[in-house]
Amino acid sequence: MRGWWRAQAREKGAWSATSLLARNVWSFVRESTPERRRQRYGDMEFDWEHRVNTTSGTVGRRARLLGLFHSPYQPTEPSLFREMMASLPIEFDTFTFIDLGSGKGRTLLMASEYPFRKIVGVELIAELHDVAEENIRLFHSAAQKCTQIEPICMDACDFVFPDTPLVLYLFNPLPEAGLRRVIRNLEQSLELSPRPVWIVYHSPAMDSLLAASRALVRNRRNGTVFAVHRENL
Repeated sequence: MRGWWRAQAREKGAWSATSLLARNVWSFVRESTPERRRQRYGDMEFDWEHRVNTTSGTVGRRARLLGLFHSPYQPTEPSLFREMMASLPIEFDTFTFIDLGSGKGRTLLMASEYPFRKIVGVELIAELHDVAEENIRLFHSAAQKCTQIEPICMDACDFVFPDTPLVLYLFNPLPEAGLRRVIRNLEQSLELSPRPVWIVYHSPAMDSLLAASRALVRNRRNGTVFAVHRENL
């Protein structure tokens, strides 16, 4: 939290950072009520079907508090994920799928039903990462086509992109400063190793940052639901 406050203060000033801190703490208190917790169990259908634990309803208080300063955990709805994947005009078996902010790993499990070369999840919060590892171990699906799933516990801002064609999945995993760093890292990676890269951005609140990158071009925008960008080679 101290690191988050310092980064916000550098970017927006101490008063704005303190004000945002207070709003986040109040949001945490409000979301901790029994009624709000019951509402978070509304995403259980995937878990019942596959006998895993990807719901937001069982996220511990520490992980939820940390999430407010990075990105609150929220799993992707399966039908929407399939719609987003259907928007990609690619041969999946030549691409590596990377989820930045992979949480409990639901997106990694859903991606495994496509024939990706490899699937990588990057998650900062250790509690969520540990659950994702267990979910990957337990997951069984007759539709599974990729078993090379690697969860990594680290800051997405420090992640080094592999030199392979990529599908990069974002569900608002980072605050603005962090997303800018990820975009810079991707730009440098593309400069060193030009290759096909597709970015699927779910709930694209900061889509303007991707649109402003000279290394990327927007391929599709579905209102506030998702946006798709690709490399601008």
